[in-house]
Amino acid sequence: MYYLIRNTLEECSAEQCHDADAPFVAVLTPQQWLEESENFDMGIDFDMNSNEDILTTKAEVNYDSLTGTFCIPVQSACTDVPESFSFALDETGIVFIDRNKNALNLVQRIQRNKKWRKPSLERFLYDFLELIIHNDLQIMQRYERELDGIEKEIMDNAEEAHIQRNNEIRGDIRDLRIHYEQLQDLGQELEENENGFFEEDNIRYFHMFSSRVDRLYDAATHLRDYTIQLNDLYQSQLDVKQNRIMTVLTVVTTIFMPLTLIVGWYGMNFKYMPELEWIFGYPVIIGLSVLIVAGSLIFFKVKKIL
Repeated sequence: MYYLIRNTLEECSAEQCHDADAPFVAVLTPQQWLEESENFDMGIDFDMNSNEDILTTKAEVNYDSLTGTFCIPVQSACTDVPESFSFALDETGIVFIDRNKNALNLVQRIQRNKKWRKPSLERFLYDFLELIIHNDLQIMQRYERELDGIEKEIMDNAEEAHIQRNNEIRGDIRDLRIHYEQLQDLGQELEENENGFFEEDNIRYFHMFSSRVDRLYDAATHLRDYTIQLNDLYQSQLDVKQNRIMTVLTVVTTIFMPLTLIVGWYGMNFKYMPELEWIFGYPVIIGLSVLIVAGSLIFFKVKKIL
């Protein structure tokens, strides 16, 4: 698919794309790129024929082109697998080498929804990059609401809290932070404009994009810290509950230690123990035991141990 960047993206033929004075956008499959790469005057010094091994988002400056790859994680792409494709650009336009129509879908969305007063390659790139991250702020907000719910569950009853979901979110945030770091590097590479492909007045578009990625990176960092705090809170709540159990066991043990002493003392059954034949011996021991238990409970209540 070929497009010219005018007030809108105008679909055109390959011949019109190469002959027009407007910058172009081409979306090709790896096979089409093999067949038509000679028609593009771009010095590409690495293999762009396959999307299968694309694991990062990056840009590399060549002698007369800027080449790179995109790898959009599933959290940002809202898909089951990461979206990946390659690209090459110079001052005349940009070519996407795309096996699975990931780039094509983004380009077609721009064609349907964007109309420019001052069309340029830089403005197209800005809109394309914005589409990659346009849902990410809502994703962050959704994660934050989930984490707020998990925090409430932990405070109510830590044992029933969905702490595993918190760990899953931390993994998602890790992937997004890596993605944003790579987009920051990509934005800086475009801003540097080493080959002079972009007009100086339009470099601001890349600065705007980099600033937005920086904010998303900061938000992801905040959420990552939040997940770590929730893990600490979960562990502390379990520790508090365990400490309460240990406190109760300690109190019970302390209360019954004097009673155990009495039982052991009078269980010796020496012949000349006068209490064994005393008529009030049994009631006195019962009363003494009750007084010990009551006195111990009052003591622990006063000390706020119970």
